[in-house]
Amino acid sequence: MSLVVLAAAVLGLIAGAYARAAAGGFGPEPDAPRESRRGEMRTALAAAARTVPLPRPPYAVEGATALAAALVTWRVHDGWVLAAWLYAVAAGAVLAEVDRRTWRLPDAITLPSYPILLALLAPSGRLLPAVASGCALGAVYAVLWFVRPTGLGLGDVKLAGLIGLLTGALGVQATVVAGMAGQVLGALYAVGLLLARRATRTTEFPFGPFMLAGALVAVALAGALPGASPGG
Repeated sequence: MSLVVLAAAVLGLIAGAYARAAAGGFGPEPDAPRESRRGEMRTALAAAARTVPLPRPPYAVEGATALAAALVTWRVHDGWVLAAWLYAVAAGAVLAEVDRRTWRLPDAITLPSYPILLALLAPSGRLLPAVASGCALGAVYAVLWFVRPTGLGLGDVKLAGLIGLLTGALGVQATVVAGMAGQVLGALYAVGLLLARRATRTTEFPFGPFMLAGALVAVALAGALPGASPGG
């Protein structure tokens, strides 16, 4: 198993290099009609195809992707659920980097991820709880967006549904942990900015990376939570 985890980490380094290049294909413009989204995706794929998949300083995207790939390979045991999580690691690396740079979570990645994850989770026998959790977490974030649209974007709502799908395949408790962990991590970051006097109480920042980190917290704890399972 240790060799499999190590191999996942190495592949994660490579995937991280591609993810960093693909993220460079997305600009700060808001999501537009379908043709524009397709154009963005073509640009991102072309940028990834031209890159040499080697880590580059400061190695943040590559390192984070490698650690995430190793973590999910270690903790998720069902093959189909693992495949869904590994896809999410690669897509999430792109989303986190795009959100960090441009403050957006492009529909060109989030929307196609729904049918991809549904197709991967269907043979696992965990599709119904995954869909229920995806709808629940998406609904929670939709309410948060409605109450304070300046604090969250619709991209965060769409990402929440994807995180709910993934964690729901591990159990309802995993979805709860993912949602809470994302909020806590974001709050800790905000407090850090305040203490460092780099922000005020009204300062906003991209929230997608913290939501994705919260999902990794949930998968790390899978099996240790009541009602949760490491996917097999």
